[in-house]
Amino acid sequence: MPDQVRELAGVSVLICDPAGPPVTTVQDALDLIGAAFLGAEVVAVPASRLDEDFFALDTRFAGEVMQKFVNYQLRLAVLGDISRHLAASSALRALVHESNRAEHVWFLPDLDALEARLAGTPTRPAPA
Repeated sequence: MPDQVRELAGVSVLICDPAGPPVTTVQDALDLIGAAFLGAEVVAVPASRLDEDFFALDTRFAGEVMQKFVNYQLRLAVLGDISRHLAASSALRALVHESNRAEHVWFLPDLDALEARLAGTPTRPAPA
């Protein structure tokens, strides 16, 4: 399926195709932001599309990507199992915990959890 905009819990979400191009640069993230400007408020990206550098915080790639979404007033939802990354980094665990408490960037296991979060119901976080 190509990337598509769908409504979840009354919110327009750009749901990115798991088989789509990897996000390996800030420009790739900006391309997703540009696609979201067609009417989405949230961009849901499968964790599998994010380059390994996203999860290695010392590269600063995650920070740059997350800041772009904040700057453009879009929410980012990283969907999928990131447990192996969390197991390898206490800093990433802290980032995920704090992000999930805020409103701009969320790490969630799947679209159902995203829909529940958007609806304001308690959700389960991505596996830790």
